[in-house]
Amino acid sequence: MKKVFVSGCFDMLHSGHIAFFKEAATYGDLYVGIGSDATIKELKGRQTINSEQERIYMINAIKHVKKAFVNSGSGILDFKEDLEELKPDYFVVNEDGFSPRKEELCKALNIELKNLKRIPDTGLPPRSTTAIRSAGNCTLPYRIDLAGTWIDQPYVSKYHPGWAITVSLEPVIEYNERCGMSTSTRNAAKKIWPYYLPLEKPEKLAEILFKFENTPGSTLISGAQDAIGICMPGLVRHYYDGEYWPLKFESIHSEETLKWLEDHLYMALLWPREPGLDLLKETYIDEENVKSLASAADVVWDAIKEKDLEKFAKGFSQSFQAQTKMFPAMVNDRINAEIEKYKDKAIAWKLAGAGGGGYLILVSEKPIEGAMKINIRRKEAL
Repeated sequence: MKKVFVSGCFDMLHSGHIAFFKEAATYGDLYVGIGSDATIKELKGRQTINSEQERIYMINAIKHVKKAFVNSGSGILDFKEDLEELKPDYFVVNEDGFSPRKEELCKALNIELKNLKRIPDTGLPPRSTTAIRSAGNCTLPYRIDLAGTWIDQPYVSKYHPGWAITVSLEPVIEYNERCGMSTSTRNAAKKIWPYYLPLEKPEKLAEILFKFENTPGSTLISGAQDAIGICMPGLVRHYYDGEYWPLKFESIHSEETLKWLEDHLYMALLWPREPGLDLLKETYIDEENVKSLASAADVVWDAIKEKDLEKFAKGFSQSFQAQTKMFPAMVNDRINAEIEKYKDKAIAWKLAGAGGGGYLILVSEKPIEGAMKINIRRKEAL
């Protein structure tokens, strides 16, 4: 029999995990490596519900599993040494478990990487640990930026005013704590609202969160778009002109428009920003470049309202080009190599947030295999 390896947390074991093991086992004898309690606390920022001993006990009791063990390493690639020793024929992941580092490691070890879709077994509902955990735990949204990134900083908008555009995301996926996903602002939000956002005016909640995170005397002010993207549902644009807080807002909550966006936006996991990377070390912030950034955001907004995919992709690309022209350290050879892999699948792309790693946001006419769909948070019905 061929050897198959999968790795993960597998806390709060559910039918989605069993379906994943069942499908993975069709390729051969299945070996399951789990993250240790210490590794999961390091990566997820929380304790496990079930200890590593309990998780090993339960997984070894599943008929589809040949053997389960605790990965011997730590960090994102805590399974590296085990993979080298086991020498499996296949490394199987699900859609949100794919990463470039896993792909690179498999190529180096001559292991075939299989990417499975999350499909529940016949007659069963979709299940994920994030959804189960959210049912009784933190349901705070995430956010991604579509255009105008950096213009929420006065040292940028002072050259030319303009809009930033954000989308609030339902936490249906436990996104890895990566740059571009507003994780620091989201962690600040947890201190105010540990489980969910109050049913109050979203704009007011965003202002409360922005002020909470940026206490008086802060030397580095987090951009307002993080707080706005988390607290304000749907698609929102906010206008900046030399100030930290926007002068005005516009929102789109049309179900038709939001569904159109969900059908054409995908996310691919990259790596954490490299320690010590200084995005402000080399900058080219001037009137011409900031004006290009603002102009691109206008194109993106109009294209979304018109549901014009070609125009949307053009504005999306222009916004990213304007960003990287002002802040060249946002991209490097490794990121460009990753973008190259999607050029025959996507029609536009940009890094989430300030770049250096994190997530790659892709615009596509059709679904992109191996990339994650987004789920936009809708406006609460009062």
